[in-house]
Formats: sequence, structure tokens, C-alpha cells
Amino acid sequence: MTSDTPFPIGTPGQPWGSAEVALWLSRQTRKRSYAADVLSVIERLRERFEVETYGRLDYQDDSYPLLAIKSRDWRDDLPVALVTGGVHGYETSGVHGALQFIEQHAAAYAGRVNLLVAPCVSPWAYERIHRWNANALDPNRSFRDNSPAQESAALLRLIAPLRDRVLVHIDLHETTDSDESEFRPALAARDGVPYVPGEVPDGFYVVDDSAHPQPAFQKAVIAAVEKVTHIAPADSHGEIIGSPMVAPGVIEYPLTQLGLCAGITGAPYKTTTEVYPDSPRASAEQCNTAQATAVCAAIDFALANIGSN
Repeated sequence: MTSDTPFPIGTPGQPWGSAEVALWLSRQTRKRSYAADVLSVIERLRERFEVETYGRLDYQDDSYPLLAIKSRDWRDDLPVALVTGGVHGYETSGVHGALQFIEQHAAAYAGRVNLLVAPCVSPWAYERIHRWNANALDPNRSFRDNSPAQESAALLRLIAPLRDRVLVHIDLHETTDSDESEFRPALAARDGVPYVPGEVPDGFYVVDDSAHPQPAFQKAVIAAVEKVTHIAPADSHGEIIGSPMVAPGVIEYPLTQLGLCAGITGAPYKTTTEVYPDSPRASAEQCNTAQATAVCAAIDFALANIGSN
């Protein structure tokens, strides 16, 4: 897809209506199984953790339970660490990195912090390897009151009682080649605006909250992950995906203002991770491990700095 090639759905310069959304939806096909890839892993984890069904997605003939994994030794006197993955269903390592963290590392935090992990926020999109939900909405721009996205609304309900007790929130994402080949062109077509090509960064980076930046926290995450995979450099403009790089591998967004998942709590420490799975320098296993490593580094920093924020 280039800026000179119109998206195959819609009329250039005109936002989509219901007919265009329906046409887009008719072209989405199931490519993998949420039950086989995610629910089966969660079933194994029930022996060691509490599993909570916090909602259900219903899209025509498709129905998906939304599951969260919680510390079995939950204590009201401990802070909460929130981990979210699969807000964008196509970002595979976000889902599997969250599950890997639980399987391999969660036990080390028993009695120190309450863990709450929602590993696959958008299972419909996970199965179709897509960014949007079935209504052509981006859940990661929909975390706000009266959210139009079922996925976002369900997660907001889950964390509402805990919002002010969350110490650290790590939201696991990917930036992929398909962002430029498919998803950003689709977004421009849906909204009736010109598509302006961008550059996909080669490597891992994180997104801090510009309203409440925590540079030392972000630096600690980057330092841990660079032992696993490479960190994205800035482009020729000193930017990563159009935002100034404020430190190696770090950019900033106004998380809550944009309706992003990482902005849904009052956590003093929050970050969005971005792995690049299409790099010839990174395997799928490295990407999953990078995500799990980022979670550990984020929680470790937050626990070591309670009360200093």
C-alpha cells in the first residue's frame, strides 16, 4: 500500500459508513484459535493462580470469554501490578509474553505484590490477526467512559475497584510491518483522510506518559530488555513513529488523553512496550522473552521505589 494507491474499501476523502464497515468485516477471516493458543494455557495456570472471567465478547456468531489471571495469595495490604496484552489482537508477543511472564516469573512476586494479568484483551482480533475489533474500532483508542469498544469497556470495569491501588501497569504491544502495509492505510481510509507513509522502527521501544513522565523507570525497562533484543534507534528526524525520542528507546504520548490502555489507572509507573517481530535480528521467542523481561523490570523498579514517586 502506498500513498498513491487507494485502499480497496471506501471512497478517498470520505469516512466509512455502515456499508463500508460491513464490507470490511466480510473480508475478515479466522486465522488462529484463541481457545487453543490462550485459553488452554490459562487452564494449566488455574492450578497456581486465580482465574477470573471479567466479561464476554459477543460478535454475531462469535463469543469469547475474557479472562484475567490473579495472584492466589491476594492481599489487600499489597499494591497491584497490572499487565495487559493483546489489546491489539495481531500483536502476538503481547499475548504470549504476558503468559510467559505468569508461567516463568510470577511466583517470584508472591507476597510482594498482587498480580493482575489480562493476557488477551481482544480475542476476536487475535484470531483474525487484526488491530481493530469487529466494529472497525481500535480498542487502544477507546479506553474512556462509555467506551464504544466492548474489549475496552470490559477491562475498565475489571480495574475500576483497583484503579487507585495499581502501582505499575505494563501494556504489551508490537510495532509491525503490517502497521504500514495494512493498518495505517485502513485507518486513513476509514476516517476519510490521506494516508501518509511512515517508518517502522527496527527494535524494541517504550512509550512513557507525557503527562507524568518517569524517565528512570523507562530507562530500567530498556536496560533489561536490551540484554534480550536490540533497542530501536531514532530515525533521521530523531523520532520513533513520528514522536521525538526523549531517551534511548523512549518516546512519550498523553496516554489518558488518547484513550490508551496504559492510561487506565492512577499508577505512578506505567509503560507501553513495543516489540518489532518482523526484524531479521529477532525471533518470536526473543520477542516473547523481551515482553516478559520488560514486565519483570517494570515491577522490580516499582517495588524498589515505592513512595519515592
